[in-house]
Amino acid sequence: MAAAGKAKEKEPVDIVHQNAIHVETILKEQRSQKLYTEFSINPFKKLHVLTNKPMSRTTHEEAEEDPAFLKIIHGAHLEPTKKYTHPMTESQEIGWISTPLIVSDRADRRLNFPRQNSEITKYMDAAWRLKEQTQNLG
Repeated sequence: MAAAGKAKEKEPVDIVHQNAIHVETILKEQRSQKLYTEFSINPFKKLHVLTNKPMSRTTHEEAEEDPAFLKIIHGAHLEPTKKYTHPMTESQEIGWISTPLIVSDRADRRLNFPRQNSEITKYMDAAWRLKEQTQNLG
């Protein structure tokens, strides 16, 4: 039991050793740190403009427009097909290419089936029109 008590004694804290570890940690952080000095508003987040206080006498100050900022904001509101060259998600793959595969030719009877009226459809069309006219007048 006496040997176990001696093994549990802690070594005194070495302040020089702790300071060296702290300095090494700071140097490691500074190597991987990037300093950003240009800040801008995230164009993908909704921008909420706050109004002045109702009883304040100061009027809204006009600020000059930044064309680079406006370009970013307008670019964020574009459709995905205009923003990207290819679909970013699986959902965008459906309907990404919206142009028809062949040119629509109304004269080609193989692909165009226009509405055709027979004697019965002409009679029923006239009957429906007459019924609607009598209901509107009455």
